[in-house]
Amino acid sequence: TATKGSPHPNWAEHFKSAMTEALAEMGVEFDGISQTEQYTSGAYREQILHAMRHRADIDAILDQYRTKKAPPKKQQGQKPVDAAELEAAEGSGAAAEDDGTGSAGYFPYKPYCGGCNKDLTTVTAYDDDTTELTYTCTECGFSETVRLSEFNRGKLVWKVDWPMRWAYEGVVFEPSGVDHSSPGSSFQVGGQIVGSIFGGKQPIGPMYAFVGISGMAKMSSSKGGVPTPGDALKIMEPQLLRWLYARRRPNQSFKIAFDQEIQRLYDEWDKLNAKVADGSALPADIAAHSRAVRTAAGELPKTPRPMPYRTLASVADITAGHEDQALRILSDLDPANPLASLDEVRPRYDKAEAWINTQVPAEQRTVVRQEPDVELLKSLDDQARESLRLLLDGLDANWSLDGLTHLVYGVPKVQAGFPPDATPKELPPEIKAAQRSFFALLYHLLVGRDTGPRLPTLLLAVGAERVRKLLGA
Repeated sequence: TATKGSPHPNWAEHFKSAMTEALAEMGVEFDGISQTEQYTSGAYREQILHAMRHRADIDAILDQYRTKKAPPKKQQGQKPVDAAELEAAEGSGAAAEDDGTGSAGYFPYKPYCGGCNKDLTTVTAYDDDTTELTYTCTECGFSETVRLSEFNRGKLVWKVDWPMRWAYEGVVFEPSGVDHSSPGSSFQVGGQIVGSIFGGKQPIGPMYAFVGISGMAKMSSSKGGVPTPGDALKIMEPQLLRWLYARRRPNQSFKIAFDQEIQRLYDEWDKLNAKVADGSALPADIAAHSRAVRTAAGELPKTPRPMPYRTLASVADITAGHEDQALRILSDLDPANPLASLDEVRPRYDKAEAWINTQVPAEQRTVVRQEPDVELLKSLDDQARESLRLLLDGLDANWSLDGLTHLVYGVPKVQAGFPPDATPKELPPEIKAAQRSFFALLYHLLVGRDTGPRLPTLLLAVGAERVRKLLGA
């Protein structure tokens, strides 16, 4: 049935379209085979009739798995699995799903009801010679007798459907999740059915572990309301998403960051890009990088000038959608090589902006003060006033990302009698504390909070004139 609020005729097409778009963005080309089309066109008719003829054999195979077995005991040295993986290892309901057993016997086929179009039906009789099949709907009570050799409104139950398609399509490789490796799961049972019933082979199927979302619940289709690859691609470039998978073995679980961790991941990714470019990356890292940035069809489109994600996110946060302001700030980062347009930092800038707008809570957003905090400025001691004066005196000469970084870290050093470029090893530990309190003062005066975006980026964003006003010049 049509889905409300969606341009697609049914739920299957609604979710398939989102997946197709995400795969296209990640450079994955595929030839899709619609199971709806295959079943409704009668492509699988012989396989269905064959499965019905051999229903007693299928029933005997399934019967070996119907009692839910205990999960395997933990091996020595094995890492503990978390609650979601434990639930999956115990079968995730796969062992208990409807496999075609009914009061009238075992039938591996489910007709869709002629009355309400749902698959909540029970086959009550079947004749192998005439292929006449009678079913009753447990939902609406509708009942009819049809000839299965001419009937296309139904499908094999999942545990029989999957091995049938392995054989029919000649599938040689199909990985599946940890839940499919549990006793009684469809992959395990399918391996028994595919050869003895359909004369095919079970594909090579490495098991892949769960993918979590940092700050959100585990991805589990049974729970619903989980992020999709399309959601991740709104906040990160396809290369980064591909790299998160490519750098790990399939059976290693990991998390995809929708929280602040995305900034650190991007820093790591940029460092790897630099190492690959200068030839200092390790072979395994080069391989993961290569799989992330290109497919057999070629390299994925990339941001022409990939500035740090955390910087772009800060600028998007502070400018709140004003593109001319964003361009001004990003051009000030490196005045010797200014941006001609925001397109040079796209799509990365758009991903960082989407992250700020959709994933960062309102109370963590940066709002620059309109007027100076007069009370705070009045209460400052001489040392704090001196630190602000040193900063303001150096603004014009240091108006770039590197210059301002040097300046804000240097002010507490100069106040304590050290040169501004003294390294941490040459400084006493109290300088660190002095820097922290100086930074906190600047954040309070500029944005009314203890913390915020990195100060050099924030200063560039606020602009020299407004910085002078807010710092009491």
